[in-house]
Amino acid sequence: MKKTEIERIPILLPEELRRICDGARIYDSSSSPEARVYFIDRGDGFYLKTATKGSLEREAVMTGYFYKKGLGGEVLSYISGESDILLTRAVPGDDCTTAKYLNEPKRLCDLIAERLRMLHETDPSDCPVKDRVGEYIALAERNYRNDNYNKEHFPDSFGYSSGEEGFSALSRGKHLLKNEVLIHGDYCLPNIMLFGWEFSGFIDLGNAGIGDRHIDLFWGRWTMGFNLSLYNLPDADKYGERFLDAYGRDKIDTDILNTVAAAEVFG
Repeated sequence: MKKTEIERIPILLPEELRRICDGARIYDSSSSPEARVYFIDRGDGFYLKTATKGSLEREAVMTGYFYKKGLGGEVLSYISGESDILLTRAVPGDDCTTAKYLNEPKRLCDLIAERLRMLHETDPSDCPVKDRVGEYIALAERNYRNDNYNKEHFPDSFGYSSGEEGFSALSRGKHLLKNEVLIHGDYCLPNIMLFGWEFSGFIDLGNAGIGDRHIDLFWGRWTMGFNLSLYNLPDADKYGERFLDAYGRDKIDTDILNTVAAAEVFG
């Protein structure tokens, strides 16, 4: 997780949050244009995330839920005014894109696969978000209808040569997806925290809830190949299949994985 030191957080904060920042070193740790993330280096550390009004409400709810389950960081404050502000206590350790973990790709691959299987076996009966599948499919269909997806990845966007081909596959297979397990929703190496090879928590939980395990499986397979290729590891693409093996093929349906890939064509 990159961190660039800055002088101050460039928005007006409520007094109780300013007190946490006063005198602390501040780092910009943002990784997407949709939100800004700042690390506050005080005590064991805090993360402050800002985004458009209402956009962090789900993340605040699900981060709090994962914390209750012992799977994420503590939510200290969620404020929705002109914009959203979410303050959490830092999860100990480093994310899985840290060199010491990428240096042992087999160990890392097996660990995150086994950790995902454990997540999917967590009792989700009290989860506040019950229908991630419905939301997931609705978003993909809306983006297709509005022509709101990245066409630069064609002719090979997650295995599909065009938007029409991807949407046809989604339409045929969407009935296969079920709300059955607790999912992360964006199961990628930067969102998994380890402390000395011990799992310490998940971050970026805005897409979490009860959904279909294959959404996480798709991204787990993808992240191993993508992040290891960025690290210039030879044969990086083979780790995606190792990930599925380590998770357990007994729970994997290739048809559903292909349907998820079709949905992801449309973000």
